[in-house]
Amino acid sequence: MYEAQKKHGTGTDQELIEVLTAISVVSKRLAMKLALIQSQSTEGGKQDEQNERYGCDH
Repeated sequence: MYEAQKKHGTGTDQELIEVLTAISVVSKRLAMKLALIQSQSTEGGKQDEQNERYGCDH
């Protein structure tokens, strides 16, 4: 019975490693996209100027 639990635990460990690796990959992609967005916004100023309101609201 211990051998069956040991084998199951190894599979669970491998699955946990795979999930954590996938989370790491997604986190890296998100960080790169956020850095790109931040660099674009600091270089180019406002991006959504067409949605800004100026003057009085009638």
